[in-house]
Amino acid sequence: MASVEGGIPVRVDHTRSSQVAALAEQIRSEQGGRLDVLVNDIWGGDPLTEWRPFWEHSLENGLRIQELAVGTHLITSWHLAPLMVGRGRGLVVEITDGHTAAYRGSLFYDLAKASAIRLALGQAEDLRGHGVAAVALTPGFLRSEAMLDHFGVTEANWRDAIERDRHFAASETPRFVGRAVAALAADRRVMQRSGRAFASGELAQEYDFDDADGSRPNWPAYFREHVTGVDG
Repeated sequence: MASVEGGIPVRVDHTRSSQVAALAEQIRSEQGGRLDVLVNDIWGGDPLTEWRPFWEHSLENGLRIQELAVGTHLITSWHLAPLMVGRGRGLVVEITDGHTAAYRGSLFYDLAKASAIRLALGQAEDLRGHGVAAVALTPGFLRSEAMLDHFGVTEANWRDAIERDRHFAASETPRFVGRAVAALAADRRVMQRSGRAFASGELAQEYDFDDADGSRPNWPAYFREHVTGVDG
């Protein structure tokens, strides 16, 4: 397999336990079983989410969201967390959307994202005695490829989209939340954070890192000040 920026891409269907088991075996055989960080960021629920009362939402789509966003995380951690337990160290990161109890507008969407936080809490409890930390992490207004496509802009001219949504001015690139993961992984006292939920913008203030363009967005603070007065 070819290496890309130090990484080894492996195609895995995380809804299939057998494929994730094969990935774990590959790590054992090729990397001596070393796994330092596991980031559970499988989603795919945006096109399935309907912003309407839950009884009007497609049940098939709603249950599929839970399979994609919760079931895949459970399958992946079940197979891969033992690698970290065996070494007595590691970090599991559950990517979510929002890190407070605020309702996210769609029951099936909310259930999936809130479940990621509970997954971090539950894993933290079981892993605590093995030197492995587990946290939940949310980006802010994410300037993902999908969001750029939605606004019809690119990373080069993304500010043009602010005319359509003024809050996009406080958006962040995927690298920002990636740097939050890196900061957590490098923190020798990360076990003190285990079981908790964090936002990329808040961790940037604590760990002193910036986004790819040199900015330091803080979505929770922005949301409190400009939207509702409470965390996003």
